[in-house]
Amino acid sequence: MKYSTKKVHFIGICGVAMSAVATALWQKGWKVTGSDAGFFPPVSTHLKNLGIPYYSGWHPEKMVGGGVPDLVVVGNAIGSTNPEFVYAKENKIPFKSFPEIVGDVLIKKNSIVCTGTWGKTTSSALLSHILKHAKMHPSYMIGGLAADGAPSAAIDKGNWSVVEGDEYKTAKWDNEAKFFHYKPTHLLLTSVSWDHADMYPTEKSYFEAFEKLLKMIPKNGKIVVCADNEEARKVAGKTEIGESVVEALRTNESISVFPATTVVTYGKNPDATYRYENIKQSAEGISFNIDYHGKKYEIKSRLLGIYNAENITGCFAMAKEIGIAPGEITDAIKTFSGMKRRMEKRYENGVTVIDDIAHSPEKAKSVLKNLREIYKGKIIAVYEPNSGNRTKESVPSYDKAFEGADEVVIPKLTKLKVDEENPQKTFGGDELSKIISKTHANAIYIDDDLKLVEHITKNPDEKGCIAFLGSHGFRGMIEETVQKLASA
Repeated sequence: MKYSTKKVHFIGICGVAMSAVATALWQKGWKVTGSDAGFFPPVSTHLKNLGIPYYSGWHPEKMVGGGVPDLVVVGNAIGSTNPEFVYAKENKIPFKSFPEIVGDVLIKKNSIVCTGTWGKTTSSALLSHILKHAKMHPSYMIGGLAADGAPSAAIDKGNWSVVEGDEYKTAKWDNEAKFFHYKPTHLLLTSVSWDHADMYPTEKSYFEAFEKLLKMIPKNGKIVVCADNEEARKVAGKTEIGESVVEALRTNESISVFPATTVVTYGKNPDATYRYENIKQSAEGISFNIDYHGKKYEIKSRLLGIYNAENITGCFAMAKEIGIAPGEITDAIKTFSGMKRRMEKRYENGVTVIDDIAHSPEKAKSVLKNLREIYKGKIIAVYEPNSGNRTKESVPSYDKAFEGADEVVIPKLTKLKVDEENPQKTFGGDELSKIISKTHANAIYIDDDLKLVEHITKNPDEKGCIAFLGSHGFRGMIEETVQKLASA
């Protein structure tokens, strides 16, 4: 969709992705304003430095104070009774969901969508970094903050776009997944494992969303699938690993069918098209080789976590498949510093403090497994689940999820709308600690933030690690922990 006018207001502008797209439009000459329930660094600092007008709270008179917007972008968390949203509807001001505006202004002719239950943020960030390094001038959108301070979204002159394809719902009025708005011609599928039980009540419904996305890829497109994730292979309609084309499977009604698109696989599986091997991991990063039809490519990365070898290999595969020279790809990988809140080191002086957005038991398990291989001392996990992982249905997924930690500490859980709307279906921090205690000998609940910080910083293990795992901000506890350790 082309916009003849360029005055836009963002309701809920302080979200990472919302603020990034608002910034990208501002830099393209749009007049941008924004509102939100509250503003905190780094988003507030970023908007202020750019000069983008914003205010706290919901005030229709401020929204139209400098002239009625030509378009209102409504954030995913905004409810139907939000005063500014109500005003826009009543006064027939055009409004769009965030995914819709991304689809309208950022997606290019060649649209790479990076999706999957995990790995999509890092993969979309690294892939956009590779395309920028190759001077392809991509437009891109990432649902996270780059560790090096690079913007999370940009609208550039090239004919490629790279976006993170989130499977969560588009808006309060649109339950379709966000990634359906991104017009994919190329797809990087990292993984499929049932998540977001609040939106997808069954595993089948979750898988069907990805199957529908795969069917959108045109015949001249490319699909790059992780060979090590059985569910991803099933969703992609493949019965065996390798470069088999789906056309041969059309007679099997039990297999999802999509157009005869070029399909390649990646992973550590010996039959993967792009296979990674010989991984070495340290506190400085990872190194390994990628084998492509017998040709070896040496990879060096600053990223922590062996699982990032998988993410990197997927990006290498997609980049090479669209024509980028392998040397350009490996050079770009060396300079990529990763994402904030993805195995991010917040403090390192004896004991290390790690911040990661691992908000599900499965993601927490993966992070802790990698930390156990890097750090030989005591590992303390401070964990807070997202909305979908504090429901009764998610309880079985906590079995043995925290084996990589010596101690699990559950803080007072951030109050979410799901807790208020369905109190009988969700659990609090005390109950969560008891759930984890069924398969972990040392899980405790501390509902006082100051006492929690005092507890985890008492007698720190110089060879150990304190890992904050969760999608919320821990109410400043990470900063307080760092400050306390630094002043000890």
